Amino acid sequence: MTVSTITLNNGTSIPQLGFGVFQVPPEETAETVSKAFEVGYRHIDTAEMYQNEAGVGEAIRSSGLGRDELYITSKLNNGFHEPDAARRAFDETLTKLGLDRIDLFLIHWPLPTLYDGDFVSTWKTLAEFVEDGRATSIGVSNFQPAHLDRIVSESGVVPAVNQIEVHPYFTNEAARAASIRHGVEVEAWSPIAQGKVLDDELINKIGAEYGKSAAQVTLRWHVERGDIVFPKSMSQDRMRENFEIFDFSLTHDQVEQISALDRGEDGRTGPNPDTFDYVPS
Repeated sequence: MTVSTITLNNGTSIPQLGFGVFQVPPEETAETVSKAFEVGYRHIDTAEMYQNEAGVGEAIRSSGLGRDELYITSKLNNGFHEPDAARRAFDETLTKLGLDRIDLFLIHWPLPTLYDGDFVSTWKTLAEFVEDGRATSIGVSNFQPAHLDRIVSESGVVPAVNQIEVHPYFTNEAARAASIRHGVEVEAWSPIAQGKVLDDELINKIGAEYGKSAAQVTLRWHVERGDIVFPKSMSQDRMRENFEIFDFSLTHDQVEQISALDRGEDGRTGPNPDTFDYVPS
């Protein structure tokens, strides 16, 4: 099955479906990612805070896949926003992954209540990694419209992506619209609302029409809307199920019906980026 790709604003392309390793235990990461490679995933999304970059690197080395066959994303730890700390953290990410270049590196959270509200200098630091060739693309995660507007206006550098919480119960339209307005692609984390949508009556009814599961319908909804998704599963059977979403399409009406399940802020499963201030100890 061929995974569709999206062209980013710097002319590079990214697979629209990837595999996420959030909450995959470090000691199980290499085996889990290797299973994902066997299924056909080539886009892996990790982060410094997940503490499993080394496992991703191990899976890459043992995969036998060429570097140009893979798309690897990681994200800056919340404790390393100051420029020199960000530079050291990025170096460590490359070392743990065993790479001399990463495809996409993100600011994980804006943390507007920390660092004197300065995430712009952090963003400018990430731009250095593109300039020196060690990052192909850079982006942000969990950035609200005002955060996006600020970094673009103060740096002149537009992120390639904004990775935000998006699913049928929280479509996060304001952040999506701001991203699209700036020419920033949307990546959707928690794409099936941590499993909450799997029992949804409408989504299951649509799935029955295509012989697809609720998870497959939801992931296809993301793809139809242009989001980049990377579901996570420890089960290879579930990995395979999540991968098999490119052999059917939803109608425009079905996409709209699923979008109408939005519950606004009540549907959010994660923290609000305007107030989130967690820094690992």
